[in-house]
Amino acid sequence: MLFKNLQLYRFTKTFTQTAEALETALQARSGRVCGPHEEMHHGWVSPLGRKSDMLVHAANGFLMICASKEVKIVPATLVKELVTERIEKIEETQARKVNKKERDNLRDDVMMELLPRALSRTTHTYAYIDPKQGWLVVDAASPKQAEEFTALLRRTIGSLSIAPPTTNESPHIVMTEWLARDNHPAEYGIEEECEMRAADRDGSIIRCKRQDLGSPEIQAHLKAGKQVVKLAVTWRDRLTFVIDEHLAIKRLRFLNIIQEQINEIESKDDAQRFDVDFSIMTLELSLFIKQLLNAFGGENIDAQEKAA
Repeated sequence: MLFKNLQLYRFTKTFTQTAEALETALQARSGRVCGPHEEMHHGWVSPLGRKSDMLVHAANGFLMICASKEVKIVPATLVKELVTERIEKIEETQARKVNKKERDNLRDDVMMELLPRALSRTTHTYAYIDPKQGWLVVDAASPKQAEEFTALLRRTIGSLSIAPPTTNESPHIVMTEWLARDNHPAEYGIEEECEMRAADRDGSIIRCKRQDLGSPEIQAHLKAGKQVVKLAVTWRDRLTFVIDEHLAIKRLRFLNIIQEQINEIESKDDAQRFDVDFSIMTLELSLFIKQLLNAFGGENIDAQEKAA
């Protein structure tokens, strides 16, 4: 189970819960199927899937957890149509206007009727805690998904002192310099994808794919003042990903060196394979995260503590 995205959070206070204590806390808010009249349920499930009851998977000091979110799908157009029909019927039969409170009550009634018959969509969000280095790493494709995860974790364990990492040098300035001056660190390779934005708030955006980023065309945009806000890179021929101006990692892939390392280790069952993947992934990412932040001037701890 290898992550495809990384939303990083730095613990501003040491995470001291043991795997056992965290397991107990998560059990109190475990995932389940939505009730017939529930629109949504958000809880904790085993990272190993239905074959395991353990909500915390621990290996080499890292703790993997997984949140499950089930949402009932009730089309807004259908709700609006049924509410409108009932409003029209009341106004026609009773010769009066329906006020806002009544409209809200009618909508609630319609939802209660539709929810038991609605289809549902379930999503899983994985994350791991690195207590030693002080990181929470969430495999989420968007900040909103990551924030939902951290909000659930905060409600579950009572408090969660975290903040997104802040570096001494602005990522968009550093990435712009990498392209403009071809001076990126040796462990990074520039791929053929980026997004550039004009410095002013309402400025134009240029998105490039399968494009030589050292070409005169790209350089002309940089000379005109556009800044790099997303960039596809490789790291030590081990990882490839897209990084944005907020240090979010998207489309993360573990390259052949890592895949071969994983495949060399035999496993007897799915649980053992999960453990192998998790152990190799977390050890690799712990080094990667450290070097990633160093590439942007290192962490600005004071700024992170103020943002917490």
